[in-house]
Amino acid sequence: MSTKEKTTGFVAEFKQFIARGSVMDMAVGVIIGGAFKAIADSLVNDIINPILGIFTSGSSDLANLAIHLPGGGDMMVGNFINAILNFLIMAFVVFCIIKGLNRFHRKKDETPAPPPAPPEPSVEEKLLMEIRDLLKEQTHE
Repeated sequence: MSTKEKTTGFVAEFKQFIARGSVMDMAVGVIIGGAFKAIADSLVNDIINPILGIFTSGSSDLANLAIHLPGGGDMMVGNFINAILNFLIMAFVVFCIIKGLNRFHRKKDETPAPPPAPPEPSVEEKLLMEIRDLLKEQTHE
């Protein structure tokens, strides 16, 4: 197999991959996720941090919470807590979206199947029904 065939096959395969709808859906998801990250950052920095900052360090901003290390450095605990809160908010939103999509797909896929036909009576059941019918005829006469 020549190099040109490998390249053409690779390029063709890449074009086919890009043309799939799922890749486009993923691209839209990444863009929306990036936009939502700004909302989550604002929620954490502008609303949650000031509230938590009041209880933790007496200041109004949790992001400034730091542990002073011997030797002159600071461990920025507040920034780490911000990252955790951002992650939890994003994870919760993604969970809710996936849960909603799964419910939507489940309802879409759940078309009621027609009820199965009743099973054909066995030979013994047919004979018993005939005997029953004959007995009914005899009692009515």
